Amino acid sequence: MDFQREQHRIFAVNENGTVIAEITFPEREKGVYVIDHTFVDESLRGQGVAKVLMEMAIAQIKEQKGKVEATCSYAQRFLEKHPQ
Repeated sequence: MDFQREQHRIFAVNENGTVIAEITFPEREKGVYVIDHTFVDESLRGQGVAKVLMEMAIAQIKEQKGKVEATCSYAQRFLEKHPQ
């Protein structure tokens, strides 16, 4: 799957340009990024796409020397299981 990156977003689109996977992590305050949205299309669920999005977002935040927080329920559970 080809993911596209923006400053506070990682996502993938299908051949029609529809978003099929997405994670957003705005900078809430200086150096603190909050994962507030994770979406995976039903056609991709159960394939580990959300985990890949989380790993990519965390890596991107750490590259910027930022702290990871979450308000998205999936992201909160992921961070509990995989402490940073």
